[in-house]
Formats: sequence, C-alpha cells, structure tokens
Amino acid sequence: MANRIPYSILDISPIPEGFTAGDALRNSLDVAQHAEKWGYTRYWVAEHHNMTGNASSATAVLIGYIAAGTSSIRVGSGGVMLPNHAPLVIAEQFGTLESLYPGRIELGLGRAPGTDQMTARALRRDLLGSDDRFPQDVREMQHYFGPIQEGQSVRAIPGANTHVPIWILGSSLYGAQLAAYFGLPYAFASHFAPEQLLEAMTTYRDLFKPSEQLTSPYSAFVVNVVAADTDEEAQHLFTTLQQNVVRMRRNTRGQLPPPIASLDEFCDPHEQAAVEQKLQCSIVGSLETVKKGMRHWLDKTGANEIICTGQIFDHQARLKSFEIAAQAAQSL
Repeated sequence: MANRIPYSILDISPIPEGFTAGDALRNSLDVAQHAEKWGYTRYWVAEHHNMTGNASSATAVLIGYIAAGTSSIRVGSGGVMLPNHAPLVIAEQFGTLESLYPGRIELGLGRAPGTDQMTARALRRDLLGSDDRFPQDVREMQHYFGPIQEGQSVRAIPGANTHVPIWILGSSLYGAQLAAYFGLPYAFASHFAPEQLLEAMTTYRDLFKPSEQLTSPYSAFVVNVVAADTDEEAQHLFTTLQQNVVRMRRNTRGQLPPPIASLDEFCDPHEQAAVEQKLQCSIVGSLETVKKGMRHWLDKTGANEIICTGQIFDHQARLKSFEIAAQAAQSL
C-alpha cells in the first residue's frame, strides 16, 4: 500500500435538473463521506459563478461544510480563482479553515475568472485584480501563511503561521511554468482542456525548483471518470456530460441533464467531434476498463496522482462510479 498511487476527487457540486442547490451541496457532502471510506486522498471543490448547474461558488464555505462532515480526508479548492479576490481575504478564509481542521485544508489557486467577463466585473467591481497580477498574488498569499515578520503591518489572522499548502492549477503552460518556478505542486485541468496536458507535465518537471513547501516536483491531472457495472451503462451515463459540453458550446447552459439514449438526435456530427476532442481525457466503462484507462493516462503523463471528476445525473449512480474508480485506483 505504501507505493499506491494517490487518487482524489474534484467536485463542482452539479445541480441536476429538477433539484436545488441545497440538494447538490448535500450530495457533495455525501460523496465526500463515502470518498473518505473508499481511500480517496483529497476532496476538492471548484469555484464557478453565474452557472445554474453548479453550486460551488462560495468555495471556502463549502469546504468548511465538507470538512465538518468528514474526519480525515484532505479538503480544499480546485480551485479558488485568485483574480476574483484580494489575497488577504482568501488567506483569512483558509487560515480560519486550517485553524478549525488542522492538517486537512489545501488551497489550489487558478488565474482564470471561473465565469464570464460581466460576472467577473460584478465580483471584483473593477478588473484591476486581473490575471496579470497572479504571480505577485500567489507570493502575497505565501507571505500571509508564513510567520509574522518584524514590522509587518498587514497580517492574516487567522492565517499567519498556518502554512496552508498551496497548489497551482492550470490548463496551459503558464501554470506549469509558474508552479515549477515557485516550487509548488501542480494540477492540470485536462478534464475540459486536454490539449497541452503532456507538454505542461514535462515543462513542470523540467523547470521545477525546490522550495520550502516541496523538494521535488509533484503533479496531478484531472480526468472525467464515469464508471458502472458495464461499459454500455457507463457510456449511457456519460451522455449527461456530453450534453453539457454541447450546451456550453451553444451558450445554452443549464442544470445537469439526465442521460439520453443517443447523441445523434441531440447534436450534429461536428458537435459530437468537438465533444470528443474536449473530453478526450475521460475514462468511461466498467471496473476493468477504468483500471486500464487510469494506467494509460498515468503512464502517459508521468503524474504522481490522479484526480477524478464525474458529472452524473443520478446521485446513486455517481456514488457507485466513484466507488468503482477507487477500486480501480487501488489495484494499480
């Protein structure tokens, strides 16, 4: 077991059609509680805004809810979109979480807004906190989590001296380069932006500089996992996510739709091709299929950890999918 590949979950608290945000948030806690029993290392939630199908906008609040309802699994953000926030506010939030749940809280940081430009403006009131300041903001965050220095006038209380672990998240080479330069762990969002996955992983390892937090490179990638008793059942469940991607391209987003018999009547062949490209980092099938898929992507990326995400309409089917994924990961 000592050499087992760590496996984790990224959750956006999807809101299925006919359900509420409260239902989605309670489902997330239920998944996290099961994930803890199934040996998952960490449970991350992602910041999104102005999306009727996602309930994870108040990321720090949701992390506190999940941490309170679990006892050992690491809980964090995958991630907080730092340009939307003042670093001091995030340091205080996560310093508070770490003070309440010591040794279990993690802060994954991204430089995208996690929403559209109009909503980004509503979040920030102006766009001065742009992604151009991301490196400086990450450094400021590290400063707040470290020991208070003599003469330091602005301090994060709680936050100071908590040393909350920071991850850099990304879907391009920029994040890989920054994580390497700062000596931080790195996670790639290949579940929706797979194009630069392999190049980013190589870049991160090649450029990595040791830091106080991390002495050697540590990388993870996110993969869509939809698992069921049979490949056919899993493919049917997967049509939920496929529909979502098509609707995003059409700018007709909504709540998470139920699976359908076939995509042929839902979208055109060129849309299906676009979906296949966007979701190429997906593992869909039975236990054996998932096991082979995980091994394929781990060998291909050279990553240290696999992070599973799964947008499945039926909550019980979603639970079963994550259980099968855990069984597959344990056998690697």
